[in-house]
This record gives sequence, C-alpha cells and structure tokens, in this order.
Amino acid sequence: MSGKRSAPDPKAEEDQPHFVGHRDRLRARFLEAGDQALPDYELMELVLYRSIPRRDVKPLAKDLIKKFGSFAETLGARLERLMEVPGVGEATALDIKIVEAAGRRLARGAVRERQVLGSWKDVIDYCRAAMAFADREEFRLLFLDKRNFLIADEVQGVGTVDHTPVYPREVVRRALELGATALILVHNHPSGDPTPSSADIKVTHDIIAIAKPMGIAVHDHIIVGRSGHASFRGLKLI
Repeated sequence: MSGKRSAPDPKAEEDQPHFVGHRDRLRARFLEAGDQALPDYELMELVLYRSIPRRDVKPLAKDLIKKFGSFAETLGARLERLMEVPGVGEATALDIKIVEAAGRRLARGAVRERQVLGSWKDVIDYCRAAMAFADREEFRLLFLDKRNFLIADEVQGVGTVDHTPVYPREVVRRALELGATALILVHNHPSGDPTPSSADIKVTHDIIAIAKPMGIAVHDHIIVGRSGHASFRGLKLI
C-alpha cells in the first residue's frame, strides 16, 4: 500500500457549503493573531460554530451583536433574552452562557490565591468580567481574611435594571459566619454609568456602621458599568 496522499478532489471541495472555507480562514486568523484581530461578530461566530456546525452563523452572530451591543454584552445577557433572537435555541444560548462562565472563572482565578489589596487591577478586572455587562443590578460581596486573601465571593442579591435590595445586617451576619475580617462591596449599574447614587452611598455607610463594632472593615465599594468603574475609596466617599 503506497503512503502517497491522493490529490484533493475538486468536485468534493465544490460540494462543500460556502461557509466551510470562511470558518477555516477565521480559525487561522484567530490562531495567528489572537482575538484582537477579530471584530466582535467574528469572535461570536467562533463561539457559535460549536453549537451550530452545519449552518452559516455569520448573520446570527451579527444579529446578536446588534441586539446586545457587543461581544461582552451578548455573553452577559440572560438565557431567555438570548433565546429571543431568531435562530438561538436553548442549546446555543447555554453554550454562550458557558463561555461567559469560563471567562468569569478565569478572572476569579487571578484573585483567588493572591492578597486582594496587592492585586487591585485583577480585582477590578474580575468585577467587570463578572458584572459589568449584566442587564440587572447585582450586589456582590468579596469576603477577606486577616491577610486580605479572598475567602468567598457571593452574590447577595439580584434586582431590577436600577435597584437591588441590600440588607446591611445580613451582609455583616454572613461575614461573621465566614470568619471574614474585611469586605469589598461590589455592584453594577446596567445603565453603564458607574457614578454612585445617594442610595449607594447611604447603604455603604449603613454597612460600615454595623460592621465596624464587629471588627469587620469595609475596604471599598466598587461600582462597575460598561463605561468603567467607580471606587468609593478613590472618590473619598469612605
């Protein structure tokens, strides 16, 4: 038996769907130059290939980016909202949410084994990856030990587009349960503007007032939005 390869069959290549060559070229560009070489819709195409292998997904990728605004905002969209887009079934929507979860887990790994206050950029990057593009407000708590290492990261509440109920005594109670000696408060503004509201300032001061007698410090309250972030410590609000 000869080891010589047979020549490609031109007819077989002609019979392939037109998007097969496009997919190969897109993968090659990603391998050679990384994700920065691809616009949002092309990166979304690469995600969609896994769930929709036998269809041209470029139009669907463009529809998703158009509806939600960007690659990151598409990943952050709720499952039911993704499924509002024609052509996105539950399996495809779930694959998109798995990619989001993978990115969040990667960002969290950067702060998990480090002293949080010594890796502040990683903390901000994680908070933005976890919450900046969500379409509802979330209030997240980072619980720290006496060395300022991360003990736990928990979502305390999920609200509407502009409000999340926060219960200061519950925040402190949970910190005591975990043996935390410090907290970083984090929440998002789905509007995109991270400027603290008067309600944000009040609830922060309420938590500080209850936590301080218990020996629990509030290092910061970070608000993240699509356009950036705001630090209460940086703004001298605490």
